[in-house]
Amino acid sequence: MAKVNKFGTFGGVFTPSILTILGVIMYLRLPMIVGEAGLWSTLGIIIVAHIISVTTGLSVSSIATDKKVEAGGTYFMISRSLGLPIGGTLGLALFVGLSFSVSLYLIGFSESFLSYWGFDVTINSIRLAGTIILVAVTTITFISTSLAIKTQYFIMVAIILSLISIFAGSHEFLPHAATTVNTISEPSRALPFMLLFGIFFPAVTGFEAGVSMSGDLKDPKRSIPTGSIMAIVVGFVVYILLAVFFSLTVDRNLLATDSQVLLKISWIPELVIAGIWGATLSSALGSILGAPRILQATASDQISPRFFAKGVGASNEPRNALLLTFLIAEAGILIGNLDIIARIVSIFFITTYGFLNLSCAFERWTSADFRPSFKTPVWVSLLGAVACFIVMIQLDFLATLGAIAILGGLYFFLKRKELVLQSGDAWGGVWSSLAKKSLQRLTSAKQHHRNWRPNILMFNGADAQRPFMLELGKAIAGKLGLLSSFELIPSKELPTKPLRLKNDSENIFKNVYPCQSIYAGMDEIARVYGYAGVEPNTILMGWSKKS
Repeated sequence: MAKVNKFGTFGGVFTPSILTILGVIMYLRLPMIVGEAGLWSTLGIIIVAHIISVTTGLSVSSIATDKKVEAGGTYFMISRSLGLPIGGTLGLALFVGLSFSVSLYLIGFSESFLSYWGFDVTINSIRLAGTIILVAVTTITFISTSLAIKTQYFIMVAIILSLISIFAGSHEFLPHAATTVNTISEPSRALPFMLLFGIFFPAVTGFEAGVSMSGDLKDPKRSIPTGSIMAIVVGFVVYILLAVFFSLTVDRNLLATDSQVLLKISWIPELVIAGIWGATLSSALGSILGAPRILQATASDQISPRFFAKGVGASNEPRNALLLTFLIAEAGILIGNLDIIARIVSIFFITTYGFLNLSCAFERWTSADFRPSFKTPVWVSLLGAVACFIVMIQLDFLATLGAIAILGGLYFFLKRKELVLQSGDAWGGVWSSLAKKSLQRLTSAKQHHRNWRPNILMFNGADAQRPFMLELGKAIAGKLGLLSSFELIPSKELPTKPLRLKNDSENIFKNVYPCQSIYAGMDEIARVYGYAGVEPNTILMGWSKKS
């Protein structure tokens, strides 16, 4: 059997994450955002985006260190917490978001590539160049995940050199002394804050590229928290430094209007070009590595067609899923507009991140066996969830309504398929917690006659023996009462605990109880069955055939 090549923290999580974070948005849109919004608004955009990114990264780290994380990354975590219908809905949304991310990065690459060589930057030229590069990136991924990972090390070096070139540059485009203060504090010139936020937000979703590699990691419990948090922190520091540097050293009008501004202010422009091309290609590689693995995981859980679950080789490469990723990415490239794709990606990721934060809070609240080695306070996860939902509404209300409608329809479709995890999910803990709280309230509250409900013990034998009696019990219990039906089986052995059977009605609880005699069994059950606050108050039985 061939040896499976697994990756560590640096190669499997940090590298794809940081290269996706420091990608197309940093090079091609951050200067424009600083020019349009000014320093303080730009810092606000960066900080709000990173509040979502950091809280989600901490929630991911907490979930990842609780149980074994298998292939599927974020999808696997949500589905094992909130169940397959919700997990599947958000997993497919995340897959589509990552697939569109590929086109986002390749459109950015095409813009820079065509502009540098003097070609006309039109939507058709972007489509042509983007399609050619997409085929090349897909081919690399199709051949080997390991090859795709190794190419990213060289790209990381190019990005570092490009940042050095930007910070070390000497140029004549300094802000005018009289307007330096305005450059820092002047509010947005034309574009709304939330529009700029939507364009920027995909920059902070890069850690998803590392999390999605969970099935290819040697030690996901250690690598995902360490690699993700390191990448988020490094990306935050770089973005803050760049925003301050651009604002203090470059004329604001140039930042807002000139797409070649980084080449004009850098020490060695060729290094910046290498960084731009390397970052956009590496980001595309990171997304195209992660997206098929999520689709493959959903297919393994019978959420998407089984065709996509098939893998190749010892490492189970998801080549069938890669083909669908290619088609979605190509659709994005045909749209051909970087800003439109950025907003589409933002909606998908913010939705998923909101529910990922809820999953972590949900587990902490409901699951008795949730004991992560990396503990994240519940308020952190709730803060991230609230921030996501507020930003969703503010970002694009109509798009949010559309996303809710689509995801809601997908959820109810999956719900009707009655998909159930063999390992269970956190909902059992929710009902247990609610039942416990309800029993405590019922026990402490004084019972009033207006709240009386029939709680019936029915001894009717097998259903086939007295079907009329079962119907009578249902009628008496109604919709608000409880009906516990017992089939007593005389046995010479000592009585054992009742065996719960599948119920055919939400108001009937059927049990089989071995007992020494019919009357002894009725006496035992009548004395001990029930809980404080919901004790049986009615007994229903049939006439004995022997009487």
